[in-house]
Amino acid sequence: MPGFELFGDLERKEVNEVLDTGVLMRYGFDAMRKDRWKAREMEAALADRMQTEHAQLVSSGTAALTIALASAGVGAGDEVIMPCFTFVASFESILALGAIPVLVDIDDTLTLDPDAVEKAITPNTKVIMPVHMCGSMADLNALRMICDKHGLLLLEDACQAIGGSYKGKPLGSIGDLGCFSFDYVKTITCGEGGAIITNNPEYKKNADHYSDHGHDHIGKDRGAETHPFLGYNFRISELNAAVGLAQLARLDEFLAIQKRNYTKIREAITDIPGVTFRRVPEGGEENYSFLSFFLEDFETAKAVQKALDESGVDGCMHWLDNNWHYIKKWEHLKNKTSLGKLPQEVIEKLPDYHQADFSASDHWMGRTLSLLIKIGWSEEELQSRAEKIRAVVQGVMA
Repeated sequence: MPGFELFGDLERKEVNEVLDTGVLMRYGFDAMRKDRWKAREMEAALADRMQTEHAQLVSSGTAALTIALASAGVGAGDEVIMPCFTFVASFESILALGAIPVLVDIDDTLTLDPDAVEKAITPNTKVIMPVHMCGSMADLNALRMICDKHGLLLLEDACQAIGGSYKGKPLGSIGDLGCFSFDYVKTITCGEGGAIITNNPEYKKNADHYSDHGHDHIGKDRGAETHPFLGYNFRISELNAAVGLAQLARLDEFLAIQKRNYTKIREAITDIPGVTFRRVPEGGEENYSFLSFFLEDFETAKAVQKALDESGVDGCMHWLDNNWHYIKKWEHLKNKTSLGKLPQEVIEKLPDYHQADFSASDHWMGRTLSLLIKIGWSEEELQSRAEKIRAVVQGVMA
């Protein structure tokens, strides 16, 4: 991770085919585009790769989450249960629809704790949204059973986990809907982009329309299309889709490199006393984009991170005080701060996250370090990195 490390001839070929036509928009201009439809091609390839019936490309992972929720009818006052360790886009997408993000604890998978999910369900709950952070998944069997028991939707935020699997199925394909991000630092990239996958034809149709101002895309004349419902502009461009199409074709190549590099670094620290690793649910395989491990306590984790940074090992994340990914620093959510005034219903129903108890999650976040796994390392760089990480961790913990 990420795919931009290995841009090459295939990416250039796909982009040049778009530039050759001059048609950068995914819709219309049929006579000019020489029958080249990169977004359509990537949607077909992604659906096939993810073993689903439908895929819809959009402008970002955030857009994908927003559109997925909207396509399933989630709106004002509906509650969506999500983890307190994620990216801010998870709750942004919920709030954008006037729905209520209900944040709950994680467990040693670093993802949704099923027991915490069960306790958070109310009559207003409509969706459970696990976020497969750092390349690995929640206990999806348990979450699926909870959804079936309560008649809820399961929406997988797999934005950081493309290529991972659970019980033989690709992550993102297990829920009613799945979402991916293809931004510049994901395992594969469009530069900017995202996608929704589903087996539900109604959700696919809704996502297709909603992401393009509500256009129904019926007939060849774009000007004659009707608008069954309101939508917004979440379109991807043909240039972005062209890059993604090439990168998707290389996904297995990238995953193999990630797994090799991940394994080398994990083996370097696996026998150090006091080092343990995040739990991957039985039957799951992560996509190896991060190596996440636990140390004995908060102080040790911070000391190891500091020592790694000082030794020149970049890409080491300690999440407890991270601005982007953990609730402790989400003051805008806690204070209900927005440039546009939040609906009164949202203000009234949004939990008081200043007072919420996430000590169970703090226990895991305080002890966790995640090492970014790059795919552009040479053999020499990988060997040197593994040796340096081992020496630093051992030195701090001696």
